[in-house]
Order: sequence, then structure tokens, then C-alpha cells
Amino acid sequence: MRLALALALLLGASTADKPNFVFILIDDLGATDLGCTGSSFYETPNLDRLAARGMKFTNAYSACTVCSPTRASLLTGKYPARLHLTDWIPGHVNPTAKLRIPDWTQALPLEEHALPRALGPSGYVSGLFGKWHLGKEDHGPEKFGFDRNVGGTHQGHPPSYFDPYRIPAIPDGTKGEYLTDRLTDEAIRFIKENRNKPFFLYLPHYAVHNPAQAKPELVEKYKAKVKPDQRQRKPVYAAMVESVDQSVGRIVAALEELRLSEKTIVVFTSDNGGLSSNTSNAPYRDGKATAYEGGVRVPLLVSWPGTVAAGKTCDVPVVTPDWYPTILELAGVRPQESRIVDGVSLVPLLREKESFAREALYWHYPHYTSVGGTPHGAIRRGDWRLVEFFEDDRVELYNLKDDVGETKDLAAALPDKARELRRALADWRAAVGAQMPTPNPNYEPSKK
Repeated sequence: MRLALALALLLGASTADKPNFVFILIDDLGATDLGCTGSSFYETPNLDRLAARGMKFTNAYSACTVCSPTRASLLTGKYPARLHLTDWIPGHVNPTAKLRIPDWTQALPLEEHALPRALGPSGYVSGLFGKWHLGKEDHGPEKFGFDRNVGGTHQGHPPSYFDPYRIPAIPDGTKGEYLTDRLTDEAIRFIKENRNKPFFLYLPHYAVHNPAQAKPELVEKYKAKVKPDQRQRKPVYAAMVESVDQSVGRIVAALEELRLSEKTIVVFTSDNGGLSSNTSNAPYRDGKATAYEGGVRVPLLVSWPGTVAAGKTCDVPVVTPDWYPTILELAGVRPQESRIVDGVSLVPLLREKESFAREALYWHYPHYTSVGGTPHGAIRRGDWRLVEFFEDDRVELYNLKDDVGETKDLAAALPDKARELRRALADWRAAVGAQMPTPNPNYEPSKK
């Protein structure tokens, strides 16, 4: 008993100054879907205030153009290509396509030292409230160190955003209750219950993924705002965005009420770009499940009052796996020496005190999508972005500084630059053991 008490006291002393983490991951939210990132239709006052009190990243990327790989990358710090988890689970199969997709991994491997598992020995309690989508029950959140799970199953979207939700990990509430609100209630309860210990709160909202369902009063509000010349003009989607904004406002208010703001880092981002049938990602090209910037550009806001200076903008390119080493460093936890981490800690950027260097960002997507996307890879180095399409062994080259919309392919005009980047992309694939698609013996061009 004395030993247990001594250990408890020692742990309490060592955790007193550790920061809390609130990581809010939105599903299918486009990079320009916030007021502070360019939208004039969606109303996001709480998120705009979050940006004003912290740092806004203008070159933030998701690890993949679809959801499950990005979620795996966040929790492990590894590129999806290294994990061989490269598509949404269970993915899209086109049996007569030109290429056959590889035999990829359709669950987060149990041996991965996910963030909650890494943080736990340092006294952190971890809770997930929302979408998991990284495997069935035998690969569920609890298997990776989460102490509480509300809403996390194999499901990629909710059958309904209104109670009853028909999500096994969410007990029935009040009929007509809205899912985004319910998950926020559960998250705030977790914060209150764990106010005296360090916590990692992961809030991966199901919103704003389809089905398009929102609170009627908000839908009517946006119907009245629609104008024919607007690039973003879907009232139901807009209402879903506002519910997310309300959720963030409530989370921040709870932290302030409990006097936890200055010891809590709040991160807000998305798992991939916006779905083009729901929103416009302009000026970025295309959207979710495509090879272009609109598929992987995401909003990223970071607030930590007293540590991250208010009203700052960072234009350094960053990507999802960077958050694994960032969170561990801020928590004072060293990654296991035997574990490979592809991400780079963002602490120097957040503190604005040290240099930050990285050669390039990479993407690997050896799959087909239901919206026409084909197997491809991509690299961003400096202002240059090269996309390699595996079906026809073709590359496209863009200078994002001059052409953020990827409208002018420079591959033919600058063959040396294209070869340089293509070689770097191939070397990276080899280094991480990326799986490649292969010729499909059942290819039928007429069914393309």
C-alpha cells in the first residue's frame, strides 16, 4: 500500500505541469470552408476566434486524399504507405480497371504504438469521441490505449446524424438529438472528469461527411443566404459546418470555465479535402479522393494561450504525421527508439524560436475511387508539386507559388525538374516499402 501511494504521489508530481491535448479532426472539411480561411458563406465565428488566438497554417496537408489512412497516420506518426494502410476501409474495388490494387492492410496494426499508448505511462488519460474507422472491434480504440470510447467503431459514416444514430458505441440519447452536439457533450464530460490529470482528448467528428443532415433551423438560415453566383452554396452542408463551429466554441468555453486554457493545446484540422459535390475547394483543384491539392489541403488551427502567440500565420508546409512527434515532445515523452516516425515535430514552428527543415512531403494512393480518382503518387518540395499517375506512367508538374490551382502543367517545359522530383518520389517509395498496383489481367477498357 505504501509503495502504491508513493508511486501515485510521484506520478502526480510528474504530471502536474504536463499540457492537455484536444485534437479535433473533422471529416471531409475543405481547406477554405472556414471564415478565417476564405469562406464568405459558411459562418464559423468560434473557429475564427480560435485562429485569432493562436496559429493558422496556410500550407497544411492531410496524409491521404481519403480518411482512414490519415487517421492511422495521425495516431502513429507514419506515412500511410509505410503502414500499407492506403485507402478508406474497406475501400473501392474496380475489378476491370487497368491496374490491380495491392493487398493492403485494412486495420490499424495492433503492434503500432499509437498516441494514447505512448502517452499512458506518463500519466495521460485518453478519450475518443467520434469516428474511428480503423478496424472492427478486435482493432478498436481500446486496443490502442484509449481509456474511453464513445462512437468509435468500424463505421465510416453515421447511418443518421439524429438519434437513434445506430452506432453501437453510442448509447441511445434523446430522440432527435444531433450527433455533433452529443459528441461534444461527451467530450466536455470527459474534460470535467479529468480536469486534475493530463488528458489527450481526440474528437474526430463524423461531420461533415455524408449523409447530408443538419438541424432544420440552421438549414433554413442558409437557404435564405444562398445566391446564384456563390461558389459555396449548399445549405445543409453549411449548417453542418456551423454545428461543428458551435462544438468548438463549447469545448473552448469549457476549458476556460475550468481554467484549463493555458495548459491545453487545441488543434483543429480535417482528414482530407472537401468532397466536391458538397463544397468548393477553390482556389485548389478538385477535392476529396483526387490527386490534386483540393484532395489533401486542409485547414489547420492551433491554439495554446500563453505559449503559441495570438494571430500568427505559418506558411510552412506540414502534414498529418507531424502531430505524433509534436504531441509526444510537448508531453515530454520520447518515442520508442525502435519505432520509425515519419513526421517532424512542429514545436519549433509553434514556439517560433528554432529552425524547421524538411526535404519534402509525399503521398501514395495505389487505389481507385468512386469519383474517378486513379492510382497515383505525389511529392511537394518547396513550391514544386509533382503528381505521378500509375495507369499511364505519366507525370504532371506544378509551381504552387505561381499556380496554386494547378492549371498549368510544366512537366514538358521543365523535364529536368520533373525527372528530379520523380526520382525523389520513387526513392521515398522504396524507403518506406510502398505497395504498388500491378497490371490487371481482367482489364476491360470498355468498362473504364
